Amino acid sequence: METAIAEIERGGRVESRHAGTAVVVDADGDVLFALGDIAQPTYPRSAVKAFLALPLVESGAADRLGLDDEELALACASHNGEPAHVAVAARMLGRVGRDVACLECGTHWPTHADAAHALARSGGAPNALHNNCSGKHAGFVCLACDRDEDLAGYIQPAHPIMREVTAALADVTDAAHGEDNRGIDGCSIPTYAIPLRALAHGFARFGTGHGLGPERARAAARLRTAVARAPFMVGGSGRFDTVLMQALGSAVFSKMGAEGIMAASLPEQGLGIAVKCHDGAPRAAEVAMAALLTRFLGPETRDHTVLRDLATHDIRNWNGMTVGRVRAATFI
Repeated sequence: METAIAEIERGGRVESRHAGTAVVVDADGDVLFALGDIAQPTYPRSAVKAFLALPLVESGAADRLGLDDEELALACASHNGEPAHVAVAARMLGRVGRDVACLECGTHWPTHADAAHALARSGGAPNALHNNCSGKHAGFVCLACDRDEDLAGYIQPAHPIMREVTAALADVTDAAHGEDNRGIDGCSIPTYAIPLRALAHGFARFGTGHGLGPERARAAARLRTAVARAPFMVGGSGRFDTVLMQALGSAVFSKMGAEGIMAASLPEQGLGIAVKCHDGAPRAAEVAMAALLTRFLGPETRDHTVLRDLATHDIRNWNGMTVGRVRAATFI
C-alpha cells in the first residue's frame, strides 16, 4: 500500500490523501529519513535546473559575460512569466547579442494569472521569453555563444552544450544519465529518471560542495548566493520557492519540478531533501517539503512562521469561505 505524504481535510474529516515518496540524505549519501521506495527512478524535471547552470559559472562564461545575480537566479528558475522575469531573460540574451528568436523552449502564456491577463489586455501575445524555462535556456545560449558553438539544436542530447550540462547532472547526483533513462521535458531538453535518493544526495552535495571538484563547488556556492539575493527570479509572486527563500535566505535552496517533485539543500545542516507526489500534485509535495524543512532545519529557522504557513494550506470555496485545509501527513 502506498504511503500518504499529504492529507486534505474537510468538515473535520480526511477527505482525500496524496501518496508519495520522500527522503533526506546527507552529503556522504547516508539516509536520515525515508518514506516509500527511494530507489525508484523518477524524472526530477525542473528541480535540477541549478545543476544544469553549473557549467555556465564554472567555465568562467558567467564572469566573462557579466551575468549578475538576477540573471544567474533566472538560469535556475521555473518562473511565472511576470514582466521582471521576461526582462531579465531578454537581458541575458542581450549579453551575447541574441534575442528571443534563438530560444528553443517553446511558447506559453505566463503562468501568473495577473501577468497573463495584463498581456492579453494590452493586445500582446506570449513568446518564448514568457516560457517558465526561458532563463535556463538563455543560460544555455550564453554558454554556447561563449564557447562559439552553433546554437541550432542546442536542446538535442547530442549537442555539445547539452552533453556538457548532462555530464554535470551525472556528476552531482552520482547517477547514470543515458538513453535508457532519458525522456523529453516540457521545454524540449532531455530529462533523466534517477532514484529519488540520488536527487536528494545531489542537493546535499550542491549545498555543501562535498564530493564536487573545487571549481564545481565554487560554482554551486555562487548559484546559491545568487538565488538567495534574487529569490523572486526563481519563481515569482506567490510561488513556494520564492516565498520560502525570501523568508529564509541562504538557509535553504529550494526548487520545484513538474509532476509533484520538490527538492531542497540545507547547506548549514549538510542535507538534501527530495519529495515526489505520485499523482503529480504540487500542493502535496509542497506541504510535505515544508514539514520536512521544519523537522530538519536548525532551531533558529525551523519555527519560522513561513514554514508553518507553507506546511498547511486553507481551502476556500468560491464565496471565500474556509472549508478545509491541505496538510502534511502526520508522520512526516
